[in-house]
Amino acid sequence: MYHVSKAYAAGSFALRDISLELRRGEFVFLTGPSGAGKTSLLKLLFSAEEPTEGQIVVLGRNIVRLGPAAIPRLRRRIGVVFQDFKLLPRRTVEENVALSLEVVGTPPRVTRAKVFAMLKQLGLQHRRYHHPLSLSGGEQQRVAIARALVNEPEILLADEPTGNLDPDLTLEIMGLIASAATRGTTVVVATHELDLVSRYGKRIVRLDAGCVLDDTPAPGDGA
Repeated sequence: MYHVSKAYAAGSFALRDISLELRRGEFVFLTGPSGAGKTSLLKLLFSAEEPTEGQIVVLGRNIVRLGPAAIPRLRRRIGVVFQDFKLLPRRTVEENVALSLEVVGTPPRVTRAKVFAMLKQLGLQHRRYHHPLSLSGGEQQRVAIARALVNEPEILLADEPTGNLDPDLTLEIMGLIASAATRGTTVVVATHELDLVSRYGKRIVRLDAGCVLDDTPAPGDGA
């Protein structure tokens, strides 16, 4: 993104003059206090909102110039873990996770196998026929992560993905997210958990009041 600003009301900027370049397969932590602009930045990358100023290029497409029909096609290549999960309450866990595969035309047999494998990896296979509202907050969080990862997206955006998880499960989930980057997925994780950030030794982009306060490369990365 190049010189991107986002204003929600006259004179009130959520983001101001942000320029960032993310490489394929890079893992980036987005940190900063509440209200720093982390969620707004993720929404812009996912084309859930439009910037007030600037240009945003995602997977080779300038999303500011994309037509309404092109945005859903781009989103199919992006996995998103929302802070409020956004699970469909009338669909089972299995059906929620399968959505990511169904929209790209994956055959039903392949879909069922991939969904079961992902749920098993997250310890949720026994919950696959349950509905989201019968799950704990931590279980709903894991379902949201399963849905985002099952399609092996080119970009993974995660907004506080471990906020409702215990310490052991947090490390397990972060390991799963980190492994996606080793397979070529570009990963952006927004979090305020500084202990988590320091543990992984990844690039850290710190926001404050809608501006980039600093951008620290991963250790050993001279880029």
